[in-house]
Amino acid sequence: MRKARAAVILAGLAVAVAACGNAPTTTTPTESGSASAPAAGAKPLQGVKLEVAAKWTGAEQKNFEQVLKAFTEKTGAEVTYASTGEDTGAYLGPRIQGKNPPDVAVLPQPGLVQQYADQSALKPLSDDVIKEIDTNYTPYWKELGSADGKVYGVLIKAAHKSLVWYSGQAYDDAGVQPATTWDELVKNAQTIADSGTPPFSLCAASGWTLTDLFENVYLSTAGAENYDKLSKHEIPWTDPTVTTALQKIQQIVGKKEFLLDGSSGALQTDYPTCVSKVYGNKKAAMVVEGDFVAVEAAQSGAKVGEQAKYFPFPKAGDTAPVVLGGDVAVAMKDSPGAMALLQFLASKEGGEIWAKLPGYLSPNKNVSPDNYPDELTKQLGQTIVSAGDAVRYDMSDLAPSAFGGTDGKGEWKALQDFLRNPSDIKGAQTALEAEAKKAWKK
Repeated sequence: MRKARAAVILAGLAVAVAACGNAPTTTTPTESGSASAPAAGAKPLQGVKLEVAAKWTGAEQKNFEQVLKAFTEKTGAEVTYASTGEDTGAYLGPRIQGKNPPDVAVLPQPGLVQQYADQSALKPLSDDVIKEIDTNYTPYWKELGSADGKVYGVLIKAAHKSLVWYSGQAYDDAGVQPATTWDELVKNAQTIADSGTPPFSLCAASGWTLTDLFENVYLSTAGAENYDKLSKHEIPWTDPTVTTALQKIQQIVGKKEFLLDGSSGALQTDYPTCVSKVYGNKKAAMVVEGDFVAVEAAQSGAKVGEQAKYFPFPKAGDTAPVVLGGDVAVAMKDSPGAMALLQFLASKEGGEIWAKLPGYLSPNKNVSPDNYPDELTKQLGQTIVSAGDAVRYDMSDLAPSAFGGTDGKGEWKALQDFLRNPSDIKGAQTALEAEAKKAWKK
């Protein structure tokens, strides 16, 4: 389902773990958290057992387990991985209620940090972990892992969601070049449509893809400050800034010839089927989505960089937007091992180990893009670093799930309804605001 992904440690322990922090080992914590002098050659967490729960399976799980293995080799801690499946809440809820949570959990959206903090299910990060975050992350990322003035989590993995993927052949046939502005994108779409190919394959049956489209346009037109306000419902969805963004989107979704199979067909096309329609069936020229499109394009037989190409989401306003999804790691037990692992994951060292493996982007500003294994990932990693404080997290993942993360409800449904009737911008805004009011009251 959602591609957005999210992430998150004991004062003194991080000092004790040279591999995980910046200071020399002075004491060895035991499983109970007490400290004693280390035996000669002993690793600081020898004998400590940890459980980490995250949604990853398959290749993503195997890559993360390589990072955990590196942590074990440095500290001696024995780490067990448990997959939560797609519904992280359904997995963690009973374990929290049973007072048997994992030591560390990786949450797929920052909104869950506040939810679990309200349940007293999270442990505040130690000073040493917070110091690691301050060294390697912008203040914005620190805030995403915080609730009620306390820091609980650290973003450990990112997904770049500000891309437009296109068919090189379709662009060549139409004689157009990648757009850098929204106006150029609309102009190119018309040229491509005139050449006989529908410009866009929308994945509108998967409502989260429409939220991604809106977020990119809104960040570019309204700016980061308004983006932050709207994400917290500090300004209403009836605000003129939302009107402007929907007017931009209307320029695309309001033209039947711009959408493969029209709006009704788009609303019946899920992700990743929309990608296969560009690269497998070759029925459309473009799909608007994140870096993870590369996997689906390759499975459709298109080579990334040749048949499957991308360009940054074009400027609809003053700046080119950079919207990220990601995973937040949090501590659910106040154990030495949990804090040490989170500090390791927040460190430059931990990030660079992970960055050398496929399918990973780091929000850590000190992880050099040179660590990434392919040119595409290097370019995306550099984009994140270069954007600095202007980067913003997926807005719908910051919202209560009733508004921003539920199929057939909230923002997903309101934007799908807007696609059905793109001329009714005021009606779309009224529906969005009504849904937001209900969600933020809960």
